[in-house]
Amino acid sequence: MKLLISRRLPDSVMAAAAARFDVTDRAGDGPMTQADCIAALTEQDAVIPTLGDTFGAQVFAAAASPRCRLLANFGVGYNHIDTAAAEAAGVAVTNTPGAVTDATADIAMTLILMTARRAGEGERMVRAGRWTGWHPTQMLGLHVTGKTVAIIGMGRIGQAIARRCHFGFGCRIVYANRSAKTLDFPADRLSLPEAVSAADIVVIALPGGAETHHHIDADVLAAMRPHAILVNISRGDVIDETALVAALQSGRIGGAGLDVYEFEPAVPEALTRMENVSLLPHLGTAALEVREAMGRMALANVIALADGQPLPNPV
Repeated sequence: MKLLISRRLPDSVMAAAAARFDVTDRAGDGPMTQADCIAALTEQDAVIPTLGDTFGAQVFAAAASPRCRLLANFGVGYNHIDTAAAEAAGVAVTNTPGAVTDATADIAMTLILMTARRAGEGERMVRAGRWTGWHPTQMLGLHVTGKTVAIIGMGRIGQAIARRCHFGFGCRIVYANRSAKTLDFPADRLSLPEAVSAADIVVIALPGGAETHHHIDADVLAAMRPHAILVNISRGDVIDETALVAALQSGRIGGAGLDVYEFEPAVPEALTRMENVSLLPHLGTAALEVREAMGRMALANVIALADGQPLPNPV
């Protein structure tokens, strides 16, 4: 059985894949081109794609009657795959839920603390040799303990963030979600405008896709409190980035912490110039044991296909 791994995964995962399948390991770290995707569908039995490998409707249309039977996505988000077109072509799609939850929630907490306590700004000051010593009113930030945190999207990752904020920092939790959730911590479900207007910290934990594109727009940003910070660990295009830049430049909101970007890897120069913005290079799951767990989960779906068993993680 032929398996394409679109970008090299941790060594333990590559070894496990090679022990079972005829593996093609693409050279380089860049995403697959449209031609690469078409070739993969026509030449491979299964593909483990990664973020940025766009299997859209045009790709499936060009690969008529594809040989490929599975796209075992390496990651929980799969908005780069047209699942309807895949289903119509007879190609199953799976993802890696669970494996990414805690690591992504940890990055959200990193961004909350970095932005609220001005850690990035302070580190840049020290590195530049501009720090002249401690004084009582230097770099006063937002005290996180006891604040109100709005979680926008209360799925697995949203709940993990909320638990960290509630149990670790004594925060009040409010959330906006399509449906009410049964939770193991106190939280108030509000409309999106109500949630963001009540919060000191707003965290976006929504899935990507057409339904959530620009879900956080100028109107939502205008509903936030002037001192509040916005954190995004979901997908970049969930936020209207132009509106976010305008809100930050005008002082309409207090700051932002971003791990993802609307046109990733491009980051607006305006964001890089602002001291009240924390910017990370999509580090959400960037820990070896987490990426190994994701790889094993993706590979388990390929093995199930090969063995004629039900896929563990269909989307």
